[in-house]
Amino acid sequence: MSSETQDDRVFKALAHPRRRAMLDELKDGPKTTGALCETFSDMDRCTVMQHLKVLEEAALVVARREGRERWNHLDALPIKRIHDRWIGEYAAHAVSILDRLKADLEG
Repeated sequence: MSSETQDDRVFKALAHPRRRAMLDELKDGPKTTGALCETFSDMDRCTVMQHLKVLEEAALVVARREGRERWNHLDALPIKRIHDRWIGEYAAHAVSILDRLKADLEG
């Protein structure tokens, strides 16, 4: 079993531009794997499935079977957790530095 953390999986998934583009496609609603293959027609079905697997392992995509179709649903919660843990905390720090700089310049 891998020692890779869930955050590591999310960062790995988001590191590739094609996977980010797939997430963008799923923002407006679930899509079948076939529809994603049509959208990304420059990639073969196997490559699309490999990218979806990485997104699923990061819990960014949840796949559900309905008959013969595989529907891919976006789960944005892992991105929110990354934002809350990393981006929000660092942004708050940067804002406080800018606030102090502004006060010093005005002061």
